[in-house]
Amino acid sequence: MKRNFTGGLVALAVFALPAFADTATVPADSWAPTTFDLDNGMQVVVIPDHRAPVVTHMVWYKVGAVDEAPGKSGIAHLFEHVMFQQTDTLAPGEFDQIVSRNGGQSNAFTSWDYTAYFERVAKEQLGTMMELEADRMVNLVIDDDPEGAFISERDVVKEERRQRIDNNPGVILQEQVLSELWKGHPYEITVIGNMDEVAALTPEDGLNFYHEYYSPENAILVVAGDVTPEEVRTLAEATYGQIVPTGTAHGQRKWTNVPLLTADDEITYSDPKVRQPVWSRYYNGVSNIRTPREAYALEVGLEILGGGMTSRLYQSLVEQQKVAISAASYAWSELHDEGPAVLSASPAPGVSMDDLEAAMMVEVAKALETGFTEAEVVRARNSLAASAIYSRDSQSTMANIFGSTLAMGGTIESVLSYPDDVRSITPEEAIAAVRTIFGPDRHFIEARLLPEEGEN
Repeated sequence: MKRNFTGGLVALAVFALPAFADTATVPADSWAPTTFDLDNGMQVVVIPDHRAPVVTHMVWYKVGAVDEAPGKSGIAHLFEHVMFQQTDTLAPGEFDQIVSRNGGQSNAFTSWDYTAYFERVAKEQLGTMMELEADRMVNLVIDDDPEGAFISERDVVKEERRQRIDNNPGVILQEQVLSELWKGHPYEITVIGNMDEVAALTPEDGLNFYHEYYSPENAILVVAGDVTPEEVRTLAEATYGQIVPTGTAHGQRKWTNVPLLTADDEITYSDPKVRQPVWSRYYNGVSNIRTPREAYALEVGLEILGGGMTSRLYQSLVEQQKVAISAASYAWSELHDEGPAVLSASPAPGVSMDDLEAAMMVEVAKALETGFTEAEVVRARNSLAASAIYSRDSQSTMANIFGSTLAMGGTIESVLSYPDDVRSITPEEAIAAVRTIFGPDRHFIEARLLPEEGEN
């Protein structure tokens, strides 16, 4: 089925118990984390990094867009905004002022699978950051005042959607594609939410969401930096450890396998703001959490196929045939449920989308037929493993990796073992993963992003 729409049309929906227990230290490298639980159910992870006297402090809540009730899309993201407003002890905006006054940085982000808040400060300010986060975990002020924080932040989010999605042709198209790819799955609606549903969210919705999901037993504290587990214990005991668990039944999370596409589809979006056409195909992919071995094998295969300027797709389409100015393959594997595997390219001047598509699929067919060489697989494995090892140099990156993995039900061990796991992928596993995703029995959604006047 083919569908065409232009920028002039309305876009559819996209895109307190102060004691500790159960302590365990994960062996491996010197930076390997220590993890323990507070008696109120809050998990704590400490990642040592003594190169500089700074810390990254993060609180991860096991709630995201996937957990939203029908008709309440966008509440998880909107609530992230509201959390920076008033508490019983802090005036609106005072949270950020305190962080800034102490020389720190703060922000937050929401995914389908989790919501995270973070501060990066000098180690001496860690206790203050814990006090601030513990305060808003229990003392947030939400009222129905038309001038209050919830209503004002709802307006901010509506404007954010207009600017980041409704005014961006590429994002509009991706929203459409993902809505089709994930049809019938909680990922179907983008994290920021459907505009009409966001506009209808009420302070009562926010209060119910807060009481259900924002509690210590539904949260993970991650501290990375120039600290010891003992130091973090002392500070966490005095702050988060004083919060009584709500006892709220958070309920079964709405994760489920993504249904496979049952037919091919094509969506074309034309807009005068488009300067460079883009051709893409989206296939049902895999998940690092659900099927890690298959996901790692697919990573290796896609690295060979379209992972950079030395990849097969780039060398053939860009360097040799000169039918494209870019060509890539990649997967959204870092979700709890299955994300897309994507083929993508931008045509060279004078090359039609149909010709680009034909050239792309010839190269993919060659790979499916001939497989990968041992040398290609070794290079791809080493590249992926090296990237994972290099990421350990970034304090904030490690806090993000461990926090997101644990929030989705993964394990610390899976993060630590990733370099060795990916290096153990065989050529047979890599090509089998690619053949499974891009084989003739798999359907896809083709996306074409075009200028208003047509191709090129």
